[in-house]
Amino acid sequence: MNATQEHLREKLKVALSKAFGDDYSNTDPILVPASNPKFGDFQANMALSLAKKLGQKPRDIANQVVDNLDVSDICEKPEIAGPGFINLRLQTSYLEAQLNSIQKDERLGVPIAKQPKREVVDFSSPNIAKEMHVGHLRSTIIGDAIARILEFRGHDVIRLNHVGDWGTQFGMLITNLREVSPEALTTANALDIGDLVNFYKQAKKRFDEDEDFQEKSRNEVVKLQAGAEDTIHAWKLLCEQSRKEFQVIYDLLDIKVKERGESFYNPLLPEVVEDLDKAGLLESSDGAKVVFLEGFKNREGEPLPLIVQKSDGGYNYATTDLAALRYRIRQDEAKRLIYVTDAGQANHFAGVFQVANRANWIPEDVEIVHVPFGLVLGEDGKKLKTRSGETVRLRDLLDEAVSRCREDLETRLKEEEEREETEEFIANVAKVVGISAVKYADLSQNRTGNYKFSFDKMLALKGNTAPYMLYAYARTQSISRKADIDYDNLGENIKIMLKEEAELTLAKHILQLDEVIAEVEQELLPNRLCEYLYQLSEKFNQFFENCPVLKSEEPVKTSRLALCDLTARTLKLGLNSLGIEVLERM
Repeated sequence: MNATQEHLREKLKVALSKAFGDDYSNTDPILVPASNPKFGDFQANMALSLAKKLGQKPRDIANQVVDNLDVSDICEKPEIAGPGFINLRLQTSYLEAQLNSIQKDERLGVPIAKQPKREVVDFSSPNIAKEMHVGHLRSTIIGDAIARILEFRGHDVIRLNHVGDWGTQFGMLITNLREVSPEALTTANALDIGDLVNFYKQAKKRFDEDEDFQEKSRNEVVKLQAGAEDTIHAWKLLCEQSRKEFQVIYDLLDIKVKERGESFYNPLLPEVVEDLDKAGLLESSDGAKVVFLEGFKNREGEPLPLIVQKSDGGYNYATTDLAALRYRIRQDEAKRLIYVTDAGQANHFAGVFQVANRANWIPEDVEIVHVPFGLVLGEDGKKLKTRSGETVRLRDLLDEAVSRCREDLETRLKEEEEREETEEFIANVAKVVGISAVKYADLSQNRTGNYKFSFDKMLALKGNTAPYMLYAYARTQSISRKADIDYDNLGENIKIMLKEEAELTLAKHILQLDEVIAEVEQELLPNRLCEYLYQLSEKFNQFFENCPVLKSEEPVKTSRLALCDLTARTLKLGLNSLGIEVLERM
């Protein structure tokens, strides 16, 4: 109800101007959704802030505002409460008109942003030659949800996967490849990702223990950086093998992301160092070129350095991130850069952003945002690990979720003796519910904190879970099938009427979708949308229990069917915006 809130705010400004003169026409009224239904729908409390300035009691100010306030086209008669709050209750006829309006709108009243802009969302970012694990889960899911919501609002979103595909580790990998699997250099698909992960561990062990191997690895790094053809070929092979397995995960999660790894920015690194030097920011520290950060100190109280070129002439993550930031502003022409990474990288990005600011690389109309998230914990409250103490593979976690959903569905089908379903139906429902449960369990948490991963909780049919939401949607579709109604062909015949309290409560919540989407767009907190959808499902179930749909007489029956349809479309739009697919039947 953003538009309604803005409309009321403008009317309050007019009332202030009429009551106290033009000097108050630009006063921004404090208007918030009422915290308690008995207060109405909105509450204005600017009288308290104006009391000292006007030299009057807040309640007297509120009375004068109300005397000059014309909201008869939207609200019931305003009421004054407490020390000077103005309570505003929306008219039922106004709510009905709003619902009938969005019924014909495929966007359900959510407008395109007034000033769409290009935005970069940097998320997922696994490392080449390593499998994706549960630590990549949050970045991938949160980043995708943010990108979807920004795209829905009409922004031009560049989804970037800043993979770790460059660096000294490739020296040891290529050296090991030459020695233990030379056929891989000439034979297509000679390695799969499982081999490659063990291969990485083997190479790391040799690098740590064998000085001759270390020397060969360093030489391979030099050859890689120099662009030696056979070394580049080996590097590409390692990257391609990793991409294949990454894509399996992305396909399961329905993730669209454009790879632009660290190697992409490698040719730009010398220019970054040169420009920082020209800006007078570079200093020397133990042979390395650094920028000393303001406000960051070590235990001795000395400024911490951000290293941009190591003493051996090489570069590190900070240099690459600076190059990427500059490229996204200058070449991509993005107006907001969003970095979705774990909270442990907060200081790193704060340092990178500070250096870019001090170098005057960030224009005033460009916003740089780090979107941090906490850890995924086991039910014991410790970092999620396998029984053997290893990091949980993301593929295993997703497969387990789907397997558990399938087992639950097959058990329920056995209990419903008259119900028979195809293998295709069972497999699809298990996959959709399982993947959705994992996604929703993550997105429904405030991303800034840690959360405990529990299959039992995320797969529960009750509570703030994906299965609960999907069942609510499936119930609306079941009602439509039983009614044998085609909403698309009813045209002007649909007129929603709100007679019962449960109908009003559901209607008001549906109309808050635009407000919630706009909030997530700005604050980048997908859990706000999850909470909205959970409350929508609860309010729909209360409506369904208290307001007969199929057994009602016309025109109440069609009105309530239309309300069911609006609920379904709102659930679908919201869940799709989180990257969650809905099911017509479960």
